[in-house]
Amino acid sequence: MPAATPHVTLLTDAFDRVAGEARRVLDGATPELLAYRPDPDANSVAWLLWHLARVQDDHVADVAGTPQRWTAGGWADRFALPLDPSDTGYGHTPDEVALVRPGADLLRGYVDDVHAASLAFVATLSGDDLERVVDTAWDPPVTLGVRLVSVVADDLQHVGQASYVRGLAERAGVAVG
Repeated sequence: MPAATPHVTLLTDAFDRVAGEARRVLDGATPELLAYRPDPDANSVAWLLWHLARVQDDHVADVAGTPQRWTAGGWADRFALPLDPSDTGYGHTPDEVALVRPGADLLRGYVDDVHAASLAFVATLSGDDLERVVDTAWDPPVTLGVRLVSVVADDLQHVGQASYVRGLAERAGVAVG
C-alpha cells in the first residue's frame, strides 16, 4: 500500500482528533451526566456529541456520494428518536434537545461508525479532489477541501462544548461511572 499523501494524513489527523476527544468525553459518562444541561436552554453532552456525529455523517456522506451511516448503519432505529431521520439537530429547540438521551455505548458506537466512514472516504482522495466544487449555493462556491475543513471545525467546537458541559456537570456533583 502506498504511503498516505500529506492531505490524507492531515485530514485523517483532524478527524481522529474529533473522535478521540468525543470518546474521552464519553468515558465513564452516566446517563445523568450525558443528559446534564447547565440551564433549560442549554445543550446536553449527549446532544452535542450526537449532533456533531450527525453533521459529520450528513456532510461527508453527501460529498462522498454514499448513504449516511445514521440510516444505512441502522443507527436511527437504535437511537429511536422521535425525529425525522434526516434531522441533524440544526436549529433544535430546547424541547428537541431534551429528546436526545442515548447511552454512552450507543453514542460511542455511532461516533465510531461515522469516524470510520469519514476516514474511508478521506483515504480515497487525491489532491485534485479537494478543489472539486461541492456546493454552489455559496459565493464563492464551496470546494471539497473547504467543506471537510468546515466539518472538522464545527465538530471541534461541539466536542469542546461537550467537554465543557461535562466539566460543569462534574462540578455540580453529577455522578460519573
